[in-house]
Amino acid sequence: MAAVERALTGMWYGNGSAALLLQPLAALYAAVTSVRRTLYEVGTLPSIWVGRPVIVVGNVTVGGTGKTPLVAWLAERLAQRGVAVGILSRGYGSSARAPRLVDSQASWQEVGDEPLLLRNRTGRPTVVAADRVAGARQLIEQGVEVILADDGLQHLRLARDCEIVVIDGARGFGNGRLLPAGPLRESVAHIARADLVVVNGTPSHPTLKQIAQLADGRCVQMTLIPGNAIPMDGRRTARTLESFRGQRVHAVAGIGNPARFFGDLRSRGLDVIEHPFPDHHPFTPGDLAFGDDAPVLMTEKDAVKCSAFADARLWYVPVTARFSEAHTSVVLERVIAKLGFAVDARG
Repeated sequence: MAAVERALTGMWYGNGSAALLLQPLAALYAAVTSVRRTLYEVGTLPSIWVGRPVIVVGNVTVGGTGKTPLVAWLAERLAQRGVAVGILSRGYGSSARAPRLVDSQASWQEVGDEPLLLRNRTGRPTVVAADRVAGARQLIEQGVEVILADDGLQHLRLARDCEIVVIDGARGFGNGRLLPAGPLRESVAHIARADLVVVNGTPSHPTLKQIAQLADGRCVQMTLIPGNAIPMDGRRTARTLESFRGQRVHAVAGIGNPARFFGDLRSRGLDVIEHPFPDHHPFTPGDLAFGDDAPVLMTEKDAVKCSAFADARLWYVPVTARFSEAHTSVVLERVIAKLGFAVDARG
């Protein structure tokens, strides 16, 4: 599976011609998704409004773009303003058949890694559900005023009041092709319908030259800031990443774009041995047995799956979304305007 993922990623974000072989399947995928969206737009397939504002944070590409840190940022900022926020997720890999409230007793096998991370980070009510409508209704039963959907941009059955598209500035839209020939889940034209477009990092990829025109003043830039390394055995204090300089470390990442994590560590001067894993990889102790006692640094998302066998070698590095003051105002003003009720100006 890991080899297949690496091959696809190389094709989607490389310059090779292998994608041409899959273009007929991409054309079929485009036709199916276009018909499906049209059926929702004309009402043949109903989009269901659940009675509370729904904000969807998603991406038009496969793989990590930074949407989960953005969901956490939004949840915290809205909560500071007195809004009762709840988080809704598909819960990739979750074993739950019915909507499941993520509580302190939940395991990542039951609810998925990202929902558990979001619940632990924000403390906000979090529900995982394959049926997003049913999941949203369970959040409402918890007293939630606003629902933040982590992913679900293409889950059109759940009506939404605000759509936020997140794009990786370095990877852009890859080769610009639809699945499976490229990383696009849907046409880039969807960006023109989004309420906000958030570019994670500097928009350096050539395919992002069209963003300003498509987003029409609704585009902002986000940066993910790594925090201190947190010991996973709970027996020591946190360390700055700079304190690992001059020391070789193992870097573990089972996320959509491991290269971003490795690059963050190297930018702080660490001597990194890379260990990329597929997104949502179910870690076992053997995955982290590298034959030495060097520190092992991993993402917060991976840490929720490794806490049961943590030892003195293991640390995780949380990341926090950050915007400029001007872009913070743009994001919050546009989101709050979609809620349909007055919001406290604090925070």
